Amino acid sequence: MSEVPGGATTSGAESAPAVERSAVQLAADLEALLLLATEPLSAELLAEAVDAPTGTVLAALADLARFYDETGRGFQLRNVAGGWRYLTRPEQAELISRWVIEGQQNRLSQASLETLAVIAYSQPVSRSRVAAVRGVNVDGVVRTLLARGLVVESGHDETTGAGLLSTTDYFLERLGLAGLADLPPIAPHLPEAADLEAELAALAIIPDNVEDSDDPRTH
Repeated sequence: MSEVPGGATTSGAESAPAVERSAVQLAADLEALLLLATEPLSAELLAEAVDAPTGTVLAALADLARFYDETGRGFQLRNVAGGWRYLTRPEQAELISRWVIEGQQNRLSQASLETLAVIAYSQPVSRSRVAAVRGVNVDGVVRTLLARGLVVESGHDETTGAGLLSTTDYFLERLGLAGLADLPPIAPHLPEAADLEAELAALAIIPDNVEDSDDPRTH
């Protein structure tokens, strides 16, 4: 017999579910913290977060790692670089690599498409001028376009020294165009094309060294 809060007593069999629920809750709390983590979390830090002894947390982490292994999950829990974190399994490496590569080749965000259009129709053009047209910082988007081989750095402006961007042959290939002369007129395809064309024409008076403001939508 064992005593429970309030002075009542209960048998060992009746008290077992309470212990089990506590262990399950601890495991759930640890999973939630680890899912949000962007770097390995030490057992001490996790113990502080869940208000439990470090030894208890270490045992719970080991149980979780063993459970994921035994049930063949597509992820694993490992102690790496001084802390615990979730990792994908080596068995899924080829699948993940293929999915990432195909996703990079086939999908562009709306921000990327808009930036690419400005570069295509006003090239060679500096980043600051592209940012002036779009009204947001384009550094992150340009890095994406460079990484995917759709644009390339094509020298510097003779007057300001600003780096210039142009589209690539791969860009033409993806659009099925023989050359830039085959780009369709911009006016029929954009609701405010006349305004955009006027804005592009006016860019000659915008200094290339203007700093762009940060915008999280570009990252």
